[in-house]
Amino acid sequence: MEKVAQNAALEQVTAITNVRIFDGDQIITPRYVVIKGESIISVGGDIPADATIIDGENATLLPGLIDAHVHTSIGGLRDALKFGVTTELEMNGDFAKRGREIQLKNVNDVADVRSAGIAITAPGGHPDELLPDGDEIPEFVLKELEKLSKEDRETMLAAYAHDHEEIPQVTTVEEAIKHVHTQVENGADYIKIMIEEGTVMGAPGLPVLSDEILKTAVTEAHKFDKLVIAHVLTARSSQEAIDFGVDGLGHLFIDRPEYTSELVKSIASSGAFVIPCLVLNSSIIGNPASELANDPRVHSKLSLDWIDILNSSFNTFPQGNMENSFKNVMDLHRAGVNILVGTDVAPVPISNLGGLAHGASVHHEMQLLVKAGFTPIEALQSATSKPARCFGLIDRGRIAEGARADLILVNGDPITYISDTLSIKAVWFKGVQKLN
Repeated sequence: MEKVAQNAALEQVTAITNVRIFDGDQIITPRYVVIKGESIISVGGDIPADATIIDGENATLLPGLIDAHVHTSIGGLRDALKFGVTTELEMNGDFAKRGREIQLKNVNDVADVRSAGIAITAPGGHPDELLPDGDEIPEFVLKELEKLSKEDRETMLAAYAHDHEEIPQVTTVEEAIKHVHTQVENGADYIKIMIEEGTVMGAPGLPVLSDEILKTAVTEAHKFDKLVIAHVLTARSSQEAIDFGVDGLGHLFIDRPEYTSELVKSIASSGAFVIPCLVLNSSIIGNPASELANDPRVHSKLSLDWIDILNSSFNTFPQGNMENSFKNVMDLHRAGVNILVGTDVAPVPISNLGGLAHGASVHHEMQLLVKAGFTPIEALQSATSKPARCFGLIDRGRIAEGARADLILVNGDPITYISDTLSIKAVWFKGVQKLN
């Protein structure tokens, strides 16, 4: 019976008609899309006679959104999908290929995920200052486990044990090479390095690996054709990462020194992309995301724990200001750097990591990009086609014949009012409608 149901789903034809379509790059002329199975089979053209019709009058159809910087969990992936975020890109965690195979077996109500596996950092380096539990499973993870079903709990523990056992200590060039090999063997989709001395995180003096070790890690990852993304939060560490040859910066530098224009030119010349995580920078300087938390389109979809997190903030660098971040991201954007939407949200609600929540913060990030000076279309590109292209996810991030049917239907016109992306009418994941 299950196989019959699966076959029926593959044969199901749906036409979303009378709708404004943003294809990942621009608004296009056709007004309807036809889905069959997991794929888009036509944009415009004839509507099959047996198609189920969904009228999209006064609504806009978008590609499924992509969060290019998260730390996630099964619950996080579920929340992401509620907000039309159909893909999350993990930047340090347990969802490399082997972890996915363990945790997501027979789990169908979650967003897709790719991962760097465990990031390369110095012993005692970032993010240890955020996780005071040492080598034990952190208390916040154990608390979250209590909320899961027995099956989800067992799979999460199994993945945690697998990904955290025998992680090579990185203190030498040889150990950096070994670490890269371990992550590749575990099915990491890309590699992450940490360059964080702690000032912005309220923990100055954090250990950081030597330039030689970090550069070796980047070179080794490139031998496996893996992208390398660097955690950086200052102009200085951003320039160091570019000098090491990374492919992307996982954050936007929060300061704005006199040499910012030279740094921008250096990033642009390198071809690296930037995931600014403006929502994180805002939280770091002490701004809670209370307006987002109070939006009925948000708090109706999130647990009270996550609403509490949105109403708090990191507040580790209160001397910072958002104007610097807005100017920095616009300088990069005007220089031709690919800017990708990301949030750096934690896998579970953690009291000191405030202002961020899975799914919802992607919409907040687009709002902040527009506040900085992006057009709404440019912000939408940064959440769809641009991350798909930069990370080689050629089957998604766009609405085109043959693309995966990851879609979000929103009431209103986000091309004019970016906040309309939160007015979600329906979400499709691999052609299956998940929300209406």
